[in-house]
Amino acid sequence: MQREEFLQQLWLDYVHLHPDFGSLDFMPSLESAEYLVVVTLNYGPFCAEALLPTLRHFGYRSAGQFAMADRGVLITLLSPATPGPWLVLGELQPGTLTRGPRQQLEALVNQAQRCDTRGQNLLCRGRPWPMPDWATYQQLRRAHPLAAWLAALGPRLHHVGFDCDSLGHSLESLDQRLQQAGLIGSSDRQSGVFPISPLLNYRFYPACTRRLAFAEGDEHRIALGGIAMVQKCLSNNHERAAELLLPEHTRCEIA
Repeated sequence: MQREEFLQQLWLDYVHLHPDFGSLDFMPSLESAEYLVVVTLNYGPFCAEALLPTLRHFGYRSAGQFAMADRGVLITLLSPATPGPWLVLGELQPGTLTRGPRQQLEALVNQAQRCDTRGQNLLCRGRPWPMPDWATYQQLRRAHPLAAWLAALGPRLHHVGFDCDSLGHSLESLDQRLQQAGLIGSSDRQSGVFPISPLLNYRFYPACTRRLAFAEGDEHRIALGGIAMVQKCLSNNHERAAELLLPEHTRCEIA
């Protein structure tokens, strides 16, 4: 697999989960994306350490690691070797969960078939373990929203970020167009997978909930991800928006 195929698989999986984005009049696309937020967990073959060699093979290089201890998440920011979206690899740390939810999540992951724990497409093949029942999902969600999200969806693309300047529009005008399409954004830069740097103006738009069938056959609507819009506060800043995405105080050095 080459980088272009990997990105296309990520994108196709994403638009399949979020068909409502196809109606947006500015037509967000993989080519116009500023960054892709992929969520996984620090367990077995799905941990960042195991995935990074493949991402390096695709031409990505680490541009920094960021720790959010209060969220139990470690972020690896990855820059592409050629023009294209950056990757933001968010890794949930199950060890930060209490014993019960951690064991529930690990029990699900341990049910993945061996053939589904190998290969270069672990981040774009969907959930490799059985769907949890609704009670388990709810318990995991109370423990940590990303634990429940991973249990139901598996390691994959969570949301896509777009730089308003690259799209040629202001954040305010795009916000109006998204609202007209039925997507209501939040400017709370603390409410997503990770906090957002004050160097960027930011809106996150949750996708419409989708009905999924859980293990015992009952169906429930859950939120699957969304879309983000960012715009640099200082127009003369020559760094990419993706480089400014994460708060500098969360940067860490991992030995």
